[in-house]
Amino acid sequence: MVRSVREVFDEGQAAGRLRVPVAAWRWAVGSGLVPAADVGPGRWSRAVVEAADPEAVRAALRGPVGAGWAADRLTEALGEPLRCRPRVTASAVGHLARAGLLVYLGGDTGFPDVHPDQVNTLARRRDLPALLDRHVPLGPDQAARRLGVRRTDWDQVVRLGWVAPVGSVEIDYKRHGGVTTIPLYSAEDIALLPITRPSVDWRAVYATAAGSRSPLAALNPVIPGQDRVLLAEVARMARVGRAAAAYWRRRHADFPAPVGGTDVHPQFDRPAIVVWLLAHDKIGVPVGMPAASLVVHRGAGRPASRFRLDDPHLVLADDAEGEDELSGWSTDADAENLAVLAAGEFGTSISRLTVPGTVPLAVPGRVRVIEQFRSGSGGLRVTLAWPAGLRGTAASGAAGGVIRHGVAYAGPGEGCVCARHACGGVVPVSWCAEHGNTVEPVLEWHPEGGIRCTDLSRTRGLTTAGDRADCRHDG
Repeated sequence: MVRSVREVFDEGQAAGRLRVPVAAWRWAVGSGLVPAADVGPGRWSRAVVEAADPEAVRAALRGPVGAGWAADRLTEALGEPLRCRPRVTASAVGHLARAGLLVYLGGDTGFPDVHPDQVNTLARRRDLPALLDRHVPLGPDQAARRLGVRRTDWDQVVRLGWVAPVGSVEIDYKRHGGVTTIPLYSAEDIALLPITRPSVDWRAVYATAAGSRSPLAALNPVIPGQDRVLLAEVARMARVGRAAAAYWRRRHADFPAPVGGTDVHPQFDRPAIVVWLLAHDKIGVPVGMPAASLVVHRGAGRPASRFRLDDPHLVLADDAEGEDELSGWSTDADAENLAVLAAGEFGTSISRLTVPGTVPLAVPGRVRVIEQFRSGSGGLRVTLAWPAGLRGTAASGAAGGVIRHGVAYAGPGEGCVCARHACGGVVPVSWCAEHGNTVEPVLEWHPEGGIRCTDLSRTRGLTTAGDRADCRHDG
């Protein structure tokens, strides 16, 4: 009897032919050590299998590790604090494997074994948060965490019809209710809510205290198929003026067509608008909350301390007699350390404050903590305040520190070689004939970029414009 020779191998048969574990063959394929299936999905030709080096395939495996270990490693890579982002779970590792970001090496497909080196490579990717949002759906509790709200606020979001499940999972609670179907939601849809619903006061939703009624409870659910927006709200989503949104409509042939309204005030389908804005890079999916960075110190010679405030809200006073305020979400440890630093008679100093949307600021002393608030979702929000007259632009570099310059009581002459500023101020240099080391500078000092500096710049601008107008008139 003639014995037939196998010409096509599945993964189990290929591993058996080489006498290696099936997980080793899977990793060899996933890592490119052996060619991809060349006959069909999950099937290799005899030539490919016999060309593989069994010892190299066996040595490359090194592991595997369980989904729980991988989840902890990816959570660690996200960093602390994890505000507005849930921990990575073992089931999330299953989603990443199904998306092709991790090679399935064995075990339960929902909680797979994976290669530790590949997990570490994934953990080092800068776009890890975006990958998690794109490929890992979230349950209700995780969704509330991703949005940064209480679970009751998330339930209101669902009631309003702002998001829809993208899948479900069955969980067996045994004696505590049996099998329960849990809806799953797209993390990208969740992260986009503060952008796609700009009329909502999300700051108030984030800060709702435990036991308080949700600000979302007073809103009416959207009617299916009737979730529409005007061009003004399209502009608010993209943070541009209405004229820009109207221009996009004229300029781009694929801009969504109106579904209602009038010729003057057309209405557009909100989901279609969101898809268009994303496709044209007018908006992006937030991977986390914006953050402020503070470098704080107490007196000369003392080491500086660094703090982070998520979702910062900076309010700058217009009057030198007023106060500036900065609030943001903090960890308990950072909030406690900030309070200790600011507890002295003269408060503390901020040598460098970096907040999105403004230049780096510095405040020399008298910074204090005026409020610590615990929201219903568990976040701790800290508010700092300081006299507005002290605030100025921070020096470049990690050390920071307020930049000061002075306005001469007598205007600088032609011989002055000091650096000039828009406010008329100068920073004396040693070789200046008017303000150098050999003369006594007579200057009114103030922080660069502070209220005094801004007022002087505005005054000089008006004076210069008036001088130019007088010249034109006389001529």
